[in-house]
Amino acid sequence: QVQLVESGGGLVQPGGSLRLSCVASGSIFSIYTMDWYRQAPGKQRELVAALTSGGSTNYADSVKGRFTISRDYAKNTVYLQMNSLKPEDTAVYYCHADAIRRTLGVTSIYDYDVWGQGTQVTVSS
Repeated sequence: QVQLVESGGGLVQPGGSLRLSCVASGSIFSIYTMDWYRQAPGKQRELVAALTSGGSTNYADSVKGRFTISRDYAKNTVYLQMNSLKPEDTAVYYCHADAIRRTLGVTSIYDYDVWGQGTQVTVSS
C-alpha cells in the first residue's frame, strides 16, 4: 500500500509563511508528478502547484511568486513553501501523486491518482 501523509498546516496571520510537507510511504521505486491541490469551503478543488519527476513546475496564477514547490526525491517527499499568505489561501491542502511505481520482489506495481488526507491551512488575523 502507498500512502501520502501531509503535515505543516495550521493557523497563520496574513503575510505569514507556512511550509507543508508530504511524505510518500511504501515500497516506492519512483513517483512521477507530485502536486498540491486545495479546496476552500464551498469551492471546487483546485491545483496549486505541480512538480514533475523531470523538474518542471506549474503554479496557479493566484500563488505565483508566493508559493514554491520542491521535492526531495531520495525521501519521496514534496514540499510547498507558502509565503505572503492571504486570507483567500485558507483551505484544506491535499498532496497528490499521479503515478507511483512500487516494487514487489521483481514485480513493478503502479498506483495511480493517489491522494493524501489533507491538512488545514487557515490565514486569519
